[in-house]
Order: sequence, then C-alpha cells, then structure tokens
Amino acid sequence: MSKWIRQTHRWLSITFTIAVIANIVAMFQKSDATWIGFLALVPLIPLLFTGLYMFVQPYLAKSRQPS
Repeated sequence: MSKWIRQTHRWLSITFTIAVIANIVAMFQKSDATWIGFLALVPLIPLLFTGLYMFVQPYLAKSRQPS
C-alpha cells in the first residue's frame, strides 16, 4: 500500500508541475483561460493527502515500536 501511495504521489507531482507550467504559459500569452489556473487544483488536492500520509508514516511507525 505504501509503495502504491508513494508512486501515486510522484505522478501527481509531475501532473501538478505540468499544470503550473501551462498556467504560466497562458499568463504570458495573455490568454483569458481561467480554467487553466484551476487545472492545477485537480492534482493538488490528492497530492496534499498523499503527502500528509507519507509525512505521518514515520511517526506512526515510532509509536508502534515497543519501548
């Protein structure tokens, strides 16, 4: 499961980067396509959850170890 979430996080970060680049290109072309700006939010929301999951994993592993 952790490997799958890690791989998903990597691919989401790539799509987020492409969406941000597309937004920057649209701004330089003075395009009035506001939907391009919202396009970056699509991968950003699951990217947040996968990132938080990976952030919490080491702390959960520490709490599960016997003292």
